Amino acid sequence: MGIVRALTDAESRVMAVMLAARPDRERERLHQVDIPRSTYHAVRRRAYEEGWLRDRYIPHPVPLGRPVVGFYLLRPFADRFEDLVRAFGADPGTVVLWTGPQLTVAVVFHSKPPEPTKLAERIVAAHLAPAPTVVAARADGPSIPVYFDFEGLWCHLAGIEGTLAYPHGLGGGEPGEDEPPNGGLLTPHQRWAARELLNRPFVATEQGRGGHLAGPFGLPFSQRKMLARGWVTHRTILDPAKLPPYKGRSAEQVVFVTGSPVPGARPEVLFDLLTRESRVFPFLFVVAPDRWLLGALGGPSGSNPPAGGPRRPVLPTLRGFLEGIEILQESAAGFSAPVDHRYDRLLPEGPPTAKS
Repeated sequence: MGIVRALTDAESRVMAVMLAARPDRERERLHQVDIPRSTYHAVRRRAYEEGWLRDRYIPHPVPLGRPVVGFYLLRPFADRFEDLVRAFGADPGTVVLWTGPQLTVAVVFHSKPPEPTKLAERIVAAHLAPAPTVVAARADGPSIPVYFDFEGLWCHLAGIEGTLAYPHGLGGGEPGEDEPPNGGLLTPHQRWAARELLNRPFVATEQGRGGHLAGPFGLPFSQRKMLARGWVTHRTILDPAKLPPYKGRSAEQVVFVTGSPVPGARPEVLFDLLTRESRVFPFLFVVAPDRWLLGALGGPSGSNPPAGGPRRPVLPTLRGFLEGIEILQESAAGFSAPVDHRYDRLLPEGPPTAKS
């Protein structure tokens, strides 16, 4: 086995700026990382070629007519694993599907509140898995304050003070000043513009262009309007399984925590305690009325932690906010992604309809 090289200081700084996914001009990004232009471009290109980063355009679920987002944690039966993967993969609302030896994670955009429960019931009835853990949140409010945002984690691992944009969430209040006039849904022309954005990373791959060229610079006006209104957002996502360590630090374990909120629990207080005092930076935080979900990354035991003073213990902190806590864990290298943030599935080619 070859020697795995470590990331350089320049690479760690470029990674932090890219993960922030801010619509800065290149001049501003170069000022932020404080490295030569040629080094910045070389590192950025390498990060995409090696699979450390990938770009995606993520839609606001509400204008698409899918205001409910279901997060599923499953332990599939060993003899029905492939059937479970096919069942989720065949659903056009499935935008994320991670499968590991012991754990399967899915994110599905739904049209109505009962659908997450019905999908879970179908899985059990088909004997694909025991009853899954389901956290279903509405995307028309602040229920998903962190959605696959790895900037906080990376800045912590790299010892970078503060963050530029963390956390990015999903959905939220009305997406922009100009609401879609079609009953809150996108018009046919807006659907076309959104579809072009959602397809952009995959078209770039098909055309042989590097992933670092799928960003928002140089977009047509109609697509820039989608971004400005918040109906679609540009994001850069980390793949921890492919990322080399930095100064002996890595994030090799994916950890999911779920639990029911105790009376009076406030998610913003928990988030503040975790990030400020426990120095845990969730890449996923979902707040449903009956259950919360956190996704985080952790290093192996014995790894070199970033410098800092004493940390607030994580589990006692969680116990102050959640009960019936369940912790599920899988190695990052053990996960594969049959559906890897494929939001283009939500707007397939064809005649536009009132709902999708």
